[in-house]
Amino acid sequence: MIRGAGRLLRLRLAMLNGIAAAAGCLLAPERGENHLLAATWGGVALLAAGGSALNQVIERELDGLMERTRHRPLPKGDLSPLAATAVGGLCIAAGLLLLGWVGGLLPPFLGAGALAWYLGVYTPLKRRTSLALLAGAVSGAIPPVIGWAVTGGSPADYRIVLLAGLLYLWQIPHFWLLQCRHAEDYRRAGIPLFAPGVTAGARSPVFGVWIGALVAGALLLPAFGIVGSGATPFFLAFSLLLALLAASRADAPLFSSLSLFPLLIALALFIQR
Repeated sequence: MIRGAGRLLRLRLAMLNGIAAAAGCLLAPERGENHLLAATWGGVALLAAGGSALNQVIERELDGLMERTRHRPLPKGDLSPLAATAVGGLCIAAGLLLLGWVGGLLPPFLGAGALAWYLGVYTPLKRRTSLALLAGAVSGAIPPVIGWAVTGGSPADYRIVLLAGLLYLWQIPHFWLLQCRHAEDYRRAGIPLFAPGVTAGARSPVFGVWIGALVAGALLLPAFGIVGSGATPFFLAFSLLLALLAASRADAPLFSSLSLFPLLIALALFIQR
């Protein structure tokens, strides 16, 4: 039961979204207090968990075709679509209320917009075009903006725009490598692989461009003073690591390093708090 709930809500991914939101809260000049950090993390994690549940309701037949997802509760018949919808709806309602309680109207508005984009645009679009990820990554860039807004910051501020843009860039190579790992699954389900072809994987020049953009974006954080000077060696070392792993085509460690990227940014911001 617990394992099934974890698969339905994709708890690790939900917590990662919460961490990204907390990073936006930490970035704010006011340096959100502990209760704001906790509420931001919890609210966005609940939204992400609820969105995952509703996504699985929409894609339950598709999930049954893929080895990676066929053990989720809906394809296995452990949970009905109605029950999964109820769980997802409760999580979303709780997340919106929590964000509204600590941050006013803007944070839950941003969260609802990100969910609507994810479920209403990206989810149906990914069956039609390999470029759907470029649209879907917008949703993944919103969590830090929510955290920033909780502290009263303007979403148009260059600092949060830079951080959100960095998370947008991060999602492309991260998902690219995931698609490389499960390419046959995606083909079996009829999902177009991300252009210019997943078979090229990390050898594709386009993949190298995205990694280069991500490395450059990460180095902009200390360059613009968004993270303190003490974090500069850390960002230099991590950026060099990503570049070396991509150049050496070490997909497994590169994927693991990319998976930790939002956590490492949040940690750097927390240390300088």
